Amino acid sequence: MTDDHVSHLSDDESSDEDVHFGELQGTLSKWTNYLHGWQDRFFVLKEGTLSYYKSETETHYDCRGAISLQRASFVPHEFDDCRFDVRCNDSVWYLRASSVEGRHRWIEMLEIQKAESGYGSEGSLQRHGSMLSITSGTNLSLASTGSFKGRGLREKLSELETFRDIVCRQVDTLQAYFDTCAATASYLEDGALDDEAGDESGSNSPDDKRRNRAATLVPLVSSAHALNAIDFKGEAITFKATTGGIIACLSHCLDLMNQREEAWRRRLDKEVERRKKMEDTLRLLSHEKTHPVFLGGPDYEEGPYSRITDEEFFDALDAALDKLDQEQVDKNSLTSPIHMPDSPGPLIVHRLSEEVERVVQEHLKYDKMDLDEGVWELIHSEGEMKVYRREVEKDGVVLDPLKAVHVVKGITGHELCHYFFDPSVRMQWEGTLETTAVIEALADDTLVFHQVHKRVWPATQRDACFWSHIRCVAKGDDDQPDWIVVNCSTEHPTAPAGGNKLVRVVVNIAFHVETTVEPPANGKDISRDNITCKITYVANVNPGGWAPASVLRAVCKREYPKFLKRFTQYVKEQTDSKAILF
Repeated sequence: MTDDHVSHLSDDESSDEDVHFGELQGTLSKWTNYLHGWQDRFFVLKEGTLSYYKSETETHYDCRGAISLQRASFVPHEFDDCRFDVRCNDSVWYLRASSVEGRHRWIEMLEIQKAESGYGSEGSLQRHGSMLSITSGTNLSLASTGSFKGRGLREKLSELETFRDIVCRQVDTLQAYFDTCAATASYLEDGALDDEAGDESGSNSPDDKRRNRAATLVPLVSSAHALNAIDFKGEAITFKATTGGIIACLSHCLDLMNQREEAWRRRLDKEVERRKKMEDTLRLLSHEKTHPVFLGGPDYEEGPYSRITDEEFFDALDAALDKLDQEQVDKNSLTSPIHMPDSPGPLIVHRLSEEVERVVQEHLKYDKMDLDEGVWELIHSEGEMKVYRREVEKDGVVLDPLKAVHVVKGITGHELCHYFFDPSVRMQWEGTLETTAVIEALADDTLVFHQVHKRVWPATQRDACFWSHIRCVAKGDDDQPDWIVVNCSTEHPTAPAGGNKLVRVVVNIAFHVETTVEPPANGKDISRDNITCKITYVANVNPGGWAPASVLRAVCKREYPKFLKRFTQYVKEQTDSKAILF
């Protein structure tokens, strides 16, 4: 390992830590709720936690919310290039950056901090120099085991540098010792050969040889003694401890590398998955015309791309409809009595006469027919009220015909149908209407209405254009006549379908009432106690748009009985002090 190589690695590691442990803070738009929509909030990304404040000036107070990134996921929006979602368990933050680059920068930093939080943040640990003491073999042994845990890669590289210097010095010392030993052994071997040669030649006396060998061995012995003074055994122990420290340090480095490799592998898998999703989306967009996406919840609105579950969809509608009911109750408490007009005049021929006659005769024929138990399902029963449904779907849209039967005392069929038909009182009993207007009066008994219903989030706002016809159906001389009101959708140039992005509802509704009068006792005058009427309400409604079938059926099951009770109670209150209108 060279100095240049170590320096290069250290620089790279330092650069990574600047990114990994650097804070990121700034203003993002956060979806608050349906009423307030997107609001600017100041976000701080620090030490594996994303927190936000109302504004930058409030950062010295407690944050308004925080999410740990360890189990969080970050999902860029499919259509909005500046938006991304932060999800952690059941908590979801919908966020928007001011630009595409801003979104990319936030997601990148979130992913980096999450990857680090998976195995502990190096930046949160204390920075130290090499903690290894080389003064004794005992300290080295301790440092080579427990002290390595929880240390960063850069510290380990610094320790490996220290180990390298120590090992190099130890190798030089041992090499000098071995060189001296080798020289001494070589001289002794040469001296033995010289003795043998001298003995054969007899050139030197034994005393001369002894003196010469002693003079030569003195420096060699002194040098060897100096080496022994270094403590060869201690150096061997130190060398063993140093190599053990190197092995432990390299093992720790490998663990860090493996952990980072796993984190980057997860990031790579996510990027591959994102790329696959984007390719699928691009391929879908290139072959099909996309449906418009309206940011209302922001993704939790009616439509084929809605991410809201059926249960959440129903809960939202249920809460909104309850609110409308309460508003209607408050409004009715302030309503003044309504003047009862005369009955509609004779039939007048107009441009829709044939259609009106055909639809009315169909209802008169089929509305009172017995219900086939194998086809119609009883979905609500409460006292005299029974509501039936026949499940029908076409192209994924719920078109369930509905039939309700109800018995009410104290009011007549004429009174009920009058209030059901009269445009001047419709806003008083129909709480779901935002506006209602008569756009054409074909006759006294036939009007063309255009109604806009209040928006009930997450459903899209809807409207309806229909003709409404009221008729008295005569019976025997001794019997009270029946009354019927039919509402049937039609087209009109004044109210074209699809205007103002409204979804058009198609309706064919009949409100058919029979009146029965019980003769009063002892020749008294007929009172409201003697009057009973039977209501047959038939509705064929195509809601248009897109909504979960289970939600629509649940709403219908709840709303139709409520409507009948609310409307009949309203008519009772309006007619209680008036003369009976047969």
